[in-house]
Amino acid sequence: MNKETFDYVAERVDALADSEFSTQVTKDAAQAWRDAVAADSSDAAIDAATNDLLDVLEGRPTTIDGVIAFLQGPAIEMLGEDAAASALAAQQQRKETGAKYCDCEACSAATEILAKFDRIEL
Repeated sequence: MNKETFDYVAERVDALADSEFSTQVTKDAAQAWRDAVAADSSDAAIDAATNDLLDVLEGRPTTIDGVIAFLQGPAIEMLGEDAAASALAAQQQRKETGAKYCDCEACSAATEILAKFDRIEL
């Protein structure tokens, strides 16, 4: 993996590891990637760690439809009616313009990594 791609992945792994929106599984996968590349910085080890990370991330980013369903249901009680309605309007507008996934920092980082390696289409 070239340095530019490595840096791209590393920046997003940091976002995954640190985001309050990441699940524990995602945080663990991000930390495993960090640990693996720290232990062995050979191209083969980095490629293997990245493939492991990609395997974990597949299917993890919330779809735009999932975000909308959340905002129409549980978010009303969690965020309040006005905040949920405002967020819902924003996400419905994103969907109308072609968004496929949630735009929180964790989902954005995951989709960017997956797209970089042609595992999903944005």
